This record gives sequence, structure tokens and C-alpha cells, in this order.
Amino acid sequence: MSTTAVSVDPFQGLRFFEDAVTRLMSEPRGSRPWSPAVDIFETEDAVTLKADLPDVKTEDIDIRVENGTMTLKGSRKFERDENAKGYHRIERSYGEFVRSFAVPNSVETDKVAAEYKNGVLTITLPKKETAKPRQVKVAIQ
Repeated sequence: MSTTAVSVDPFQGLRFFEDAVTRLMSEPRGSRPWSPAVDIFETEDAVTLKADLPDVKTEDIDIRVENGTMTLKGSRKFERDENAKGYHRIERSYGEFVRSFAVPNSVETDKVAAEYKNGVLTITLPKKETAKPRQVKVAIQ
């Protein structure tokens, strides 16, 4: 019967955490991509997408629908307040973002509408008439 020695490093987890923090702190600001949170829901008349985009200006948002894909692009810029004495913590991500979503064939892509209010972007993709559920009353004879 042979025995093998197993080497256990009790600090392995701590070293992994330390390496991750070091990499995070050494990255230039704004280089890490961020991805806004999105909710997508469907009604009888439309597919609706809501994206959280606080502090993103409307001129920094680009929405395109092409070849069955909707792409939402934009950027949130870090604007340093010159009167601030020093930041204690910066947790929000800044820089460019890109999100892409498959658009169902049932959507009228030429009638997509968007509204931006209170930091929430709402994109409405109306359904084609043929895709909407219909109720037909059948007469009994």
C-alpha cells in the first residue's frame, strides 16, 4: 500500500483573493466593461425592454435593430467634481456598454419606440397584427 503526501496550502484562498484585488486595482479606470440591468416582458401587443441607465445622457445612447438583433450601446462618463475633497469609494462602473438581444419575427421592427425617464430606458417593440392573439366568436347553428 502506497501513501502519497498531499500538500495543503491554508493561504491559497487568501492569495487568490489578493491576486484578484491587485488586478482590479491595477486596471485603468473605465477599462472594465459594464452591463446595465435589463428586464424584458411581453404583452399581447408588444415586447418591452427596460434598462437601468442612471446618469447616462440620451445623446450617449444608441439603439439599433438589424437582422433580427436589437443592439443597445452607450456610455456613462465619470465626471469628477472639482469641489470634492476626495472620493472614499467608487463602486459604479463607467465607460462603454453594449447589450444585444434577439428580436422575434413577430415584431414590427420599423415601429420600435424608446422612452428615457428617471434613468430607465423603455424600448417598446410592437407586435405585427398577425402575431397578436385573436378571439373569434363562433356562432352555433
